[in-house]
Amino acid sequence: MREDVVSPERLRCPWAGSDPLYRTYHDREWGVPVTEDRLLFEFLLLEGAQAGLSWITILRKREGYRKTFAGFDPQEVARWDEGRVEAILADPDAGIVRNRSKVRGALANARAFCAVQAEFGSFAAYMWRFVEGVPITNRWERNEDVPAVTPLAERFSRDLKARGFSFVGPTICYAHMQAVGMVNDHLVSCFRHAEVAALADGVARRLL
Repeated sequence: MREDVVSPERLRCPWAGSDPLYRTYHDREWGVPVTEDRLLFEFLLLEGAQAGLSWITILRKREGYRKTFAGFDPQEVARWDEGRVEAILADPDAGIVRNRSKVRGALANARAFCAVQAEFGSFAAYMWRFVEGVPITNRWERNEDVPAVTPLAERFSRDLKARGFSFVGPTICYAHMQAVGMVNDHLVSCFRHAEVAALADGVARRLL
């Protein structure tokens, strides 16, 4: 890990706090445009698991989710049945949030994810259509200015639900959009705002 990535002297979004795990996530991942389907499935699964919990709780369980859900392989998870749900819930070493609805939702989302891949060629191609292949770069000055949901997130949510996804309400969808770089919601004072904005030009090319 490069020391300058998590340097305490850099100005960051306030939510990054002082937890090294949170800071590393903020500095390396949050807002970076993602076009790789397995990573997009990972974020969808983790954000669904977060419902009602804090994101740091899920980050701390991320490796448990990776191990339990086949390295976030949507094709593999899509083949699982109710028996696998019971096995996951019964495993004391799974390292995940053992919530029946969320585990079932992960399996349902894997199947819906694969259906989207079959229709559009990739989930990335489908998802990035909502911003026409170009990340939205916002210029928020205060943490309280950053929205929890937007009309675009509501439209994204409705479309996902119509395709059979669960745990994809508008707030979760906007969190997903922020995480995978569909929107750049780093504050303008944050050192990552300009760095993430500079990545925007390459998204459309990676989808071709």
